[in-house]
Amino acid sequence: MSILLSVEGAIGQGILWGIMALGVYITFRLLDFADLTVDGSFATGGAVSAILIVNGADPVLSLFAALLAGALAGAVTGMLNTLCKIPPILAGILTQIGLYSINLMIMGKSNLPLLNSDTIFSKVSQAIHLPRSVSRWLSTSNLTVLIIGILVAVIVIALLYWFFGTEIGSAIRATGNNEHMVRANGINTNVTIMIALMLSNALNAFSGALVAQQQGYADVKMGIGAIVIALASIVLGEVIFGRKGGFARRLSSIVTGSICYRIIVAIVLQLGLSADNLKLFTAILVGIALSIPIMMEGSKQKKMYKKMTEEVDGIEEAFRADS
Repeated sequence: MSILLSVEGAIGQGILWGIMALGVYITFRLLDFADLTVDGSFATGGAVSAILIVNGADPVLSLFAALLAGALAGAVTGMLNTLCKIPPILAGILTQIGLYSINLMIMGKSNLPLLNSDTIFSKVSQAIHLPRSVSRWLSTSNLTVLIIGILVAVIVIALLYWFFGTEIGSAIRATGNNEHMVRANGINTNVTIMIALMLSNALNAFSGALVAQQQGYADVKMGIGAIVIALASIVLGEVIFGRKGGFARRLSSIVTGSICYRIIVAIVLQLGLSADNLKLFTAILVGIALSIPIMMEGSKQKKMYKKMTEEVDGIEEAFRADS
């Protein structure tokens, strides 16, 4: 029963963290930009949302404020890269380090509880009354997270699908494929990189705000390891669904991968894994997930080469027999 409850909570958590994985997907896969700002911008979203709620702001409005804060963080990374010509990884690290101090200044302390404040989850939870037959299997809090998470995920995926079908969205995707070709066609790649980084980190911060409201507190360290979790979600989604198919399918697979990752973590923790070893487990999981497609591709190429060799040998034998 405890495992079932853990899995229920993991599904909701996976959807909320999946929004952050979608943000990382924009830079990691579409733009081919190694952005490490996410560890800082995720916490920034939580910090902005929490401090606004504590001071009486509407929880929904605090989410939009978190979006704006994340976009500003992405703009800083973009300027460091495009204007100052700092390499992508270093630009992200510099912004991430600076955001740690900024997040402390926003909250005023390292941890800001929301237990006595209304959040978007508490408001929806108060409005939901589960029948007794349903409440035995699904708690109100888990159902609230699922409802809000699914609704937000569908909206975000739909908006991303629309945006990357526009001219500027297509230019961003083209920049990730071949930046030199895009420049040759008269497109300012500095602009496309800047927009992609702002959009990516806006989603990271939005996810951080949702997670902070769901867990009931914001912490300055809540974003540590977020990039690894996002990569795990992306890779798991690609392993399960493959990297082919429509764009909407790929976006949906990322959220599904995030859910799978959370379920795996929940089950492993229930089986006795120490929480102190969770980061090591995640690193191993990502390493295995990254290796599987490469190994499968290598095995596929070996089989094709062996088949071609056998066909060539057969043709040579037939030619010798005829001669």
